[in-house]
Amino acid sequence: MQALLYLAGFAVICLASHRIGEWFSRLRLPYITGYLFTGVLVGSFGLQLLPSNIGDSLRFIDQIALAVIAFVAGSELFYKDLLNRLRSILWSLGLIIVVALSLIGGSLFWLLDLIPFTQGLTIGDKIAVALLGGTILLALSPPSTIAVIKELRARGPATRLILGITIAMDVAIIVIFAISSSFAVALVEQRGVNLVFLALLLLDLVLSGVLGGATGWLLQQVLGQRWSRWLKLALIIALGYAIFAGAAWLKVFSAANWPIKLVIEPLLVALIGGFLITNFSPYRDEFAELLHDIGPVVYVAFFTITGLGLKLDILLTALIFAAVLFVVRALALGLGSNLGLWLAGEPVRFRRLLWLGLITQAGIALGLAREASLLLPGLGEAFATLIIAVIVLNEIAGPLTLRFALQRLGEANLPEPGIREDVRDVLILGIEQQSIALARQLSSRGWRVRVADTDLDHVRRLAAEDVDERHIPEVSLETLRSLIDHSTDAVVALLSNDEDNLRACQIALEKFGVPRLIVRLNRQDLREEFRELGAIIVDPATAMVNLLEQAVRAPQSLSLLLHTDPVYDVVQMTVTNRDVDGRLVRDLRLPADVLLLEISRDGQAIVPHGYTRLRWGDEITVVGKPESLREVSLRIG
Repeated sequence: MQALLYLAGFAVICLASHRIGEWFSRLRLPYITGYLFTGVLVGSFGLQLLPSNIGDSLRFIDQIALAVIAFVAGSELFYKDLLNRLRSILWSLGLIIVVALSLIGGSLFWLLDLIPFTQGLTIGDKIAVALLGGTILLALSPPSTIAVIKELRARGPATRLILGITIAMDVAIIVIFAISSSFAVALVEQRGVNLVFLALLLLDLVLSGVLGGATGWLLQQVLGQRWSRWLKLALIIALGYAIFAGAAWLKVFSAANWPIKLVIEPLLVALIGGFLITNFSPYRDEFAELLHDIGPVVYVAFFTITGLGLKLDILLTALIFAAVLFVVRALALGLGSNLGLWLAGEPVRFRRLLWLGLITQAGIALGLAREASLLLPGLGEAFATLIIAVIVLNEIAGPLTLRFALQRLGEANLPEPGIREDVRDVLILGIEQQSIALARQLSSRGWRVRVADTDLDHVRRLAAEDVDERHIPEVSLETLRSLIDHSTDAVVALLSNDEDNLRACQIALEKFGVPRLIVRLNRQDLREEFRELGAIIVDPATAMVNLLEQAVRAPQSLSLLLHTDPVYDVVQMTVTNRDVDGRLVRDLRLPADVLLLEISRDGQAIVPHGYTRLRWGDEITVVGKPESLREVSLRIG
């Protein structure tokens, strides 16, 4: 009964925690900081609405949250995204692990004699704390990194390398944590580290891998059924909890009944399951969408519980030592990444700045801190408080240093070499009510628009303050040179004289290489000339009839075409990301609400399927929600 009361009270507090997290975000602080603050506020060091040991009664929430975090970490590792930078990623990863474990672990070992609440530890305990602390502080934060990259619209080799190292590190860190936690427990329990211990450690890792494979298979069975989303979500949560509960049961049962104690790392099991679904099953998009749906709820609950367990008195004492570890960690990341990138042959400007993009920590680090605290009897809460203080400093500073690095590397809001800005450029010839309305609509969607006419009376009569209107005495190369250049994406010819329209299209194509020509045809005898130029011809005599027919046959497609659909939009993009060249459509990992409708290549239309390969320079037509389409544009070009 008491557990139910705690659960009900905690649910109400989570609602408040979510709102407080939003307030923190308005102050340019991470959501997670707001959730931790709420936990401290309502705990024994604040309003005392809930006891600090409530985590023991609600341990199952911790376990579910950690399972979801591990599923997410596994789903982020899509190995095909890393292949182009694999050499640099592996070198950087290896050197960062070696250097950071040595420097952070060594510094923490030395600080333990100075920190008031850790003095008097045995050598074994100090090595265990240093090993676990060094491992946890290696963790990075893919979600925070992705959020900053999206905010800055950053693109380029350094951006992809930072993201690749960040994702790969989260996977590596869970494997390392499985190993270091075994060593830490052996040191704390004063068990010898010998060949038998190493054999048992290898057996534990192999069993974790086997169970991870079984988890992937079970996830695939769940996702492959035609069940409701809520049922699938409930089963995924239940499976995550079962992994932790099963690992705990196996540990107790084997110790009591067998000559050996089996210690399975549940985080590793869940991570492998998520990795297998993402890379080797047809359900990765649905899996990612389900995790996205449950993620916010899980994170609020997990980080609020974590805040409840923080000891404010210890936190205030530990701040100076947390600041020292923060500096040591940053130096270790800088030295390790610099050496790794040097061995991989990356340019000097990458080596000098890229480490600033690796500071951020968040979910997985806090999860590991919670898990590690259970392995250190008597010191667990104090250890977790110290490590969480460092994580919070990294969480606050990391996005700022990443933003600085991307800006200095020239990849924030700037295209890669050869890629134009996202703002499209169009010239509309002919000033009338329709052309003015078209100019306004394109401008509202981010296009740079100019409107011109040879009739000065039209320019004066329909002058509009919000439209850039020009008068040209005639259609010629000289008059169009100031209106068109090689960055112009489209010319729309709406002049009343079709010969002027034809001349404008010829100049735009032959002199400036404008890829898109649209003409409103008045004289049918010039149709073939426009077709030879590859122009899109809009015939007023048949356009309305065709629209009405489409409204009868496929009304939804017409609402998309006419931009009357309140949710979805249709856009065309050019593939300008070299890493996408040759990639299968099924490997693009497009958002779940985005559909690729058509590919235009060398003037030929291709109806795509999962095994269609994209090529650099392809024009693709996609439909989806505006926010998702912006994400696709960052990924594609």
